[in-house]
Amino acid sequence: MTSIAEVFEEKLSPALQGVLREAGKLAGEIGFKAYVVGGMVRDLLLGLQTIDVDIVIEGQGIQFARRLADRLQAKVRCHERFGTATLTLPDRLRVDIATARTETYERPAALPRVTPGSIRDDMFRRDFTINTLAASLMPDDFGRVLDDFGGVLDLREGRIRALHERSFIDDPTRIFRAVRFEKRLDFRIVRSTEQWIVDALSRSLLEELEDYRIATELRLILEEPDPAGPLKRLSELGIIDRLMKRPSREKILERQMKKAKQILQREEP
Repeated sequence: MTSIAEVFEEKLSPALQGVLREAGKLAGEIGFKAYVVGGMVRDLLLGLQTIDVDIVIEGQGIQFARRLADRLQAKVRCHERFGTATLTLPDRLRVDIATARTETYERPAALPRVTPGSIRDDMFRRDFTINTLAASLMPDDFGRVLDDFGGVLDLREGRIRALHERSFIDDPTRIFRAVRFEKRLDFRIVRSTEQWIVDALSRSLLEELEDYRIATELRLILEEPDPAGPLKRLSELGIIDRLMKRPSREKILERQMKKAKQILQREEP
């Protein structure tokens, strides 16, 4: 597959198509490049409804966001430290904009150090191949798919595949996302990726994570239409037991673990 321009026309509202085309037009005018990335491209290719609108800019994301907000009469909230911004349009449509970046990890489970990069750098820093897909918004190749890491094939084959063997060492929260996507999409975590998860767990990296990062991932799992599936998978991997034994200072994490335990108990034969 080389383009999803027709998918945009079939699946997206005229208003959203207009936003994407305006973003590409503006990027061309100021010498930047614009791409829609991640979950939106993944879900469109799977024929699923999508609400995530994430645009990555090769250039200055904050500058671009402010100029696009002026054109669309949108409100803009900028996060200078991270090079990101959120636009809220009059019809309440939200668009997240980020500068293309690369990440380096000073130690396992630490938050990354972020520096500007290319769209390929930005895709490589992501969790799984199915989330590394980008589509150009530039007028001369609108909808052209960038698939440097085999994401389209993994979508077709129903695979959850991490990009490299240090993925879960760099960011152990990806373990939670792996099981969440596996169960939501009815995919399977490939053998090599599951082994990398086991290797990361053997290093006790869950114990290195701050409570709020675990709480964020558990909240997303508990908000799934059927949270029992990913919770059972976490239990099979020994993660639930680890979390139960882990000292916690966050009340919200304690409440989430209590709820997770109740769901698992209901699933027991």
